[in-house]
Amino acid sequence: MRITGNSALVTGGASGLGKATAERLVADGAHVVLVDLPGSAGKEVASGLGERATFVPADVTDAGQIAEAVDVAVGLAPLRILVHCAGRGGPVRVVEKDGTPGSLENFTDIVGVNLLGTFNVLRLAAAAMVRNEDENGERAVCVLTASVAAWEGQIAQTPYAASKAGVVGMTIVAARDLARRHVRVCTIAPGLFDTPILARVPEPVRERLAESVPHPARLGDPAEYAGLAAHIIANPMLNGEVIRLDGAIRMAPR
Repeated sequence: MRITGNSALVTGGASGLGKATAERLVADGAHVVLVDLPGSAGKEVASGLGERATFVPADVTDAGQIAEAVDVAVGLAPLRILVHCAGRGGPVRVVEKDGTPGSLENFTDIVGVNLLGTFNVLRLAAAAMVRNEDENGERAVCVLTASVAAWEGQIAQTPYAASKAGVVGMTIVAARDLARRHVRVCTIAPGLFDTPILARVPEPVRERLAESVPHPARLGDPAEYAGLAAHIIANPMLNGEVIRLDGAIRMAPR
């Protein structure tokens, strides 16, 4: 799929993986709509990227807000690219240390953003994409984001791991669903990346995390995620695949 001249919707675009992806796609010639929460740095990020970047504040779980973002993207150029990076974490144990049951409210909130939000964005973007004219046998490409926690969730990552496993399970089904419409779907499952979430971790902890990656023994650079997203977009045979981007790490229980 050609990037230049097409429209791309990037969720979580105000920081981390989404910001790096927006930067890459703008550099490659796309018109990029950055979606992130109101109050995020999305407006400033879009302004810094120039005239081919637009910020639309939206909650990925809100159908009306995401539909508006999709409409903005369609108005700029054919919407042929989705990279969905928005998500959140948070600890919930099955039974907390004090013996109380894990919070159903917190579990529901995290799964709501990470799994229901992914489907909400995917369904609304894809509904616009299937109306595109074919371009070299394709109409569009959707790149979702899971995590290595989908396979190796750590203690207290119950909702995060469950939600990311749901994204993994969704990938092949969505790819088969959209195949006859000539829309591809793939998912990237990052390991330990240098994102704002890890920036809040004390430096000694960051160093230990980096050393736990077999090779390269460091945190991932968000630009490396963006580079893989760009390759998925460009490679027409990548479809229905979940790709671990993790330096061969396999997460320990804690």
